[in-house]
Amino acid sequence: MPFWLVAGVVAVLAGAVAVLLTRRVSSQTVEAAPHLRALRHVSLAALGGLGAALAAATWAETLAFAILAVAAAFLVVIDLAEFRLPDAIVLPTYPLFFGALALAAAVDGDWSRLGRAAAAGGVLLVSYFILAWINPAGLGLGDVKLAGLLGGFLGWFGWPQVLMGTLAAFVLAAAVSLVLLALRRVGRKSEIPFGPWMIAGAAVGAAWQPLVLG
Repeated sequence: MPFWLVAGVVAVLAGAVAVLLTRRVSSQTVEAAPHLRALRHVSLAALGGLGAALAAATWAETLAFAILAVAAAFLVVIDLAEFRLPDAIVLPTYPLFFGALALAAAVDGDWSRLGRAAAAGGVLLVSYFILAWINPAGLGLGDVKLAGLLGGFLGWFGWPQVLMGTLAAFVLAAAVSLVLLALRRVGRKSEIPFGPWMIAGAAVGAAWQPLVLG
């Protein structure tokens, strides 16, 4: 099957899964519910599915990355609307995502990648917890829990990707904050959700790190 067709199928399936989960997730939200019912997360899930197909080398990797992409699509919309990353989405994604990574490791016969992914997830989980403890107004526990998932994703590729993806999240968040301040859309003490930029940073780290750090 041509690669472009595989990528298209994965994108469609990721979007379809997001549609199927919409009613269940929207029932657990308030401000984000109208955005979810408008299916604004579906295009994000489809885009993430496309990225999953592009980043993966095997069907098992594609499955793992697509699971994370669908969860991330919901989290972006909810965090932008409600400034929170619900445990009801983040926590169930852990066994699904890491279980799929374990399957990918079995398919590849390379268990070291799974170990690195788990280690990177743990490192980011602890690091974000420390940052949240130091500055609870800047980071919440939802960000801490999401960091473990994104660390696992980046760690699957390598430690340089973990570094790049983490730095990219803070750079993107800072850049967006400065733009919003310049446009007077927010004040200096306004809250800005960090979850979407963590997810965007992880995508940047996975996609561009080899080009930047060689």
